[in-house]
Amino acid sequence: MDKIGEEIAAHNGNLEESSSTKDGSICGYESLHQLLSVNLKPHLYKEVSRLLIGLNCGKPLELIALPEAAKALSSKHDFDLQAFSFDADKELLREPQVVRVGLIQNSIALPTTAPLLDQKKAIFQKLKPIIDSAGASGVNILCLQEAWMMPFAFCTREKRWCEFAEPVDGESTRFLQEYARKYNMVIISPILERDVNHGETLWNTAIIIGNHGNIIGKHRKNHIPRVGDFNESTYYMEGNTGHPVFETAYGKIAVNICYGRHHPMNWLAFGLNGAEIVFNPSATVGELSEPMWPIEARNAAIANSYFVGSINRVGTETFPNPFTSGDGKPQHADFGHFYGSSHFSAPDASCTPSLSRYKDGLLISDMDLNLCRQLKDKWGFRMTARYELYADMLARYLKPDFEPQVISDPLLHKKSL
Repeated sequence: MDKIGEEIAAHNGNLEESSSTKDGSICGYESLHQLLSVNLKPHLYKEVSRLLIGLNCGKPLELIALPEAAKALSSKHDFDLQAFSFDADKELLREPQVVRVGLIQNSIALPTTAPLLDQKKAIFQKLKPIIDSAGASGVNILCLQEAWMMPFAFCTREKRWCEFAEPVDGESTRFLQEYARKYNMVIISPILERDVNHGETLWNTAIIIGNHGNIIGKHRKNHIPRVGDFNESTYYMEGNTGHPVFETAYGKIAVNICYGRHHPMNWLAFGLNGAEIVFNPSATVGELSEPMWPIEARNAAIANSYFVGSINRVGTETFPNPFTSGDGKPQHADFGHFYGSSHFSAPDASCTPSLSRYKDGLLISDMDLNLCRQLKDKWGFRMTARYELYADMLARYLKPDFEPQVISDPLLHKKSL
């Protein structure tokens, strides 16, 4: 073993626990980026960052100086607050189209054994200073995490949690409408929806609230997981709203809810409809998906020439009754740790560092939407795509008599002489 190898081995020996500790940290650090920045020499960290999070217009992302009022709220209420800026090249015929966007990640506020109404009200109270911090920072568009107004109870398959469901114009929407009007802010509110006009059916829905407090529209989750504890079809099924893009005062936005991030064509459809920013409000745990988390949204941003905001809740939510999920594992009372790590990805392959793995947080980013078209011009993905071939393939695949296009080596099954 060479000297460098010995140093690494010695350092790893000090960090006995290679996986995340029980408090949700990574060996005592809030995020991978913090671990690397503290333990690597500056010139090494600079090079690692170049490879891990990329360069925006040929340079590292710049930090945004936030108002003291926003930082004071972060300090008082102990939530992670980070802010970065994505630039675009200057153009001769278009002015910059800079929009300030925010993502909120949070844990629940009371145990799941508390009265349901108390749980919801406590989450409202927890979010108030974080939203105020976003407002004080001049955020134009703010997105919350999946089913933000409740614990992510869909692992239990118990119907009592259906009481958290609300109509589109319910109390969670009214709560956020006040902030939308107060701060002239577009807010994306992912909730458990109760469709009172269609037999009280439940949906996993994102409501888009305009900057005047009006409801612009909604989108329902397209893809529903049946993976281990994530067997959500006990409560709601696949959405019926297609791939809508919402034209707001600050840009064209879309919402790819949670599990939809695993489906490349779901991302594609939002891009074909003209999205400039796609939000991915999620609830996912470390054992299941953490290696995928920094990759999928970034790939989508690159392939579709738009920005992506990825949000994940934080904490471990323990439920009153143990449950199993048909995967052979012993019964348990929690999903595992929701690892936060919310971040932004840009169409030029750059991305922000992630928020904390275990703390509530607000991530803010300035993004020049001109970068979307600039990357379309640079790479020509829309021009070079072969949609007619894909459409023909899919049309044939959907037929019962579909046969895969496989050309076998004629000698593969020939008996040797």
